[in-house]
Amino acid sequence: MRANWHHARASLEGDPAAAPELIDIAGQLSDAGHPERALLLAREASDHATASDRDDARLVAGTSALAAGFVSEASAWLNALYSETSDPRRSRGLGALLVAQTLAQGAVPEIDPSSLRPETDDPEDWRHWTRASALVAVMCAERGDRRGMRVWLDALREGAARTGTERELRDPAIALSWLIVGDRDVDEVAGSGPVSGGMLSALRAALHGDIDRARRLLAKDDSAIGSAPDPLVPGYEHSPIIQAYRRVVDVLLLAWRGDIGLARERLIQAALVLPVALPFAGLGVVLARRLDLAVLGELGPFSLSLTAALPNGARIDVLVDRGIQSLLAGAFHDAAATVRLWAELGSPRTAMSVPALDELALTVEARPMTVGSIEPPEIALAQRLRVRIATAGDARWRSERDAVTEAARTLASPFTRARVETMLGTQHAIHDDHAAARVHLHRAERLFEVSGATAWARSIRDRIDRLDAREGSIVPAADPLSACRAAWSLALTARELEVAMLAVGGSPNRDIAEMLNVSVRTVEVHLGRIFTKFDVRSRVELTVLAHRTDHHL
Repeated sequence: MRANWHHARASLEGDPAAAPELIDIAGQLSDAGHPERALLLAREASDHATASDRDDARLVAGTSALAAGFVSEASAWLNALYSETSDPRRSRGLGALLVAQTLAQGAVPEIDPSSLRPETDDPEDWRHWTRASALVAVMCAERGDRRGMRVWLDALREGAARTGTERELRDPAIALSWLIVGDRDVDEVAGSGPVSGGMLSALRAALHGDIDRARRLLAKDDSAIGSAPDPLVPGYEHSPIIQAYRRVVDVLLLAWRGDIGLARERLIQAALVLPVALPFAGLGVVLARRLDLAVLGELGPFSLSLTAALPNGARIDVLVDRGIQSLLAGAFHDAAATVRLWAELGSPRTAMSVPALDELALTVEARPMTVGSIEPPEIALAQRLRVRIATAGDARWRSERDAVTEAARTLASPFTRARVETMLGTQHAIHDDHAAARVHLHRAERLFEVSGATAWARSIRDRIDRLDAREGSIVPAADPLSACRAAWSLALTARELEVAMLAVGGSPNRDIAEMLNVSVRTVEVHLGRIFTKFDVRSRVELTVLAHRTDHHL
């Protein structure tokens, strides 16, 4: 092989005799998990091959480029293959082509799977088409495209029935697709390999609350010794692209467990050698940004570099990052305004719940914003507790605080519990129980430190210092009631907010009606709704609540 390669490199003109062996060696390297070396040889083979061998070189080059994470190059190689070559090679490269196009463009190509259905009865062609259908179904699931996912799953069922691959390919692919879009009631199928087996089993274990077992299941395929082949990604089991998927899931599991500092370190290490920006429609990038914010309080070079590596069509919820950064810096008004804008734009989110995604998205209606997302039970419990804290008015606070405090003790993740303790501390301060506020805020600070979320810990330390320096003040407002206005903007409509702020400022109903050019009756209706939302009975109670809220946010 070395002699042929050196001879080919030294030739001033193409040497067709060298191409077949170069293609063969490239295929062996690809199967052995060395896609970058395989790609180099396949490129060289393509330069020297005649038409009969060039398609084989393109196929190896395209699949090797995809395995290495070079999705644009993979798409270019496989596009040429698919547009010019014969049916057998088309079917062999179909799955890789569709995956490469999806990863490069950020969206699944709008293709009817029936238009790609094999025109022959060759079992191999049908197996390749069936596998391609399974891969595209998972790609659709990653992007929240349920309609497209169902279309490709129907194609998968058809192909599996013809090829007899219901158990090893169809069932794990269906279970993984539905799990990714947030369906917890997936069948307990047992797949094999790092994706159909390890990753599927790990995510299912995490949804049942056993994060440690989930990480063990994910790690069992790290060694090539004794690892099983994966019918969904045959030949790619130990490729960089599959390793990137598994590493992103592992980092997510660490974040769910509350090991924020460790999760960030692991992701940085992975990003040096793996294409971690590609899996799950950019989940690795979202994690990188959130982990940077939690540790640094700002987006650092690590997360910014990964953001730049996102495919053009991929979208991440940068507004939430801005809101979290503002909150950690003490700029509550900007944080609230940013999250309100995010909600108006449809609350974009990743398929898998990322810590702090919902930190500022609580509403008085108390609808947790986690529908259709993958998350362990205690993440969902913590969200419900935060909703209860945020929506407990004066009348219900006394009964809610003890129950929420007790429930918070069951949270195993230090980061998750710290966020609940932070809200408990803030609410105690709003209700003028400063001793209890300090207890909960000190707990939050220690828990954030344990988790490695040093920026969150620093933010809590600042709140405690302000509480100690100025009686009852956690975040001083630059303007009268500005923090209150920002907080209430999450719960009230724009007109209700205007009425509420004028009312707490002392304006009578008639003056409010004249200023807003509405009837007095309309002002009374708005005030009634405001009283109901905040669980108060009068203007006096509303005014007291406004000043408490402004002092302690």
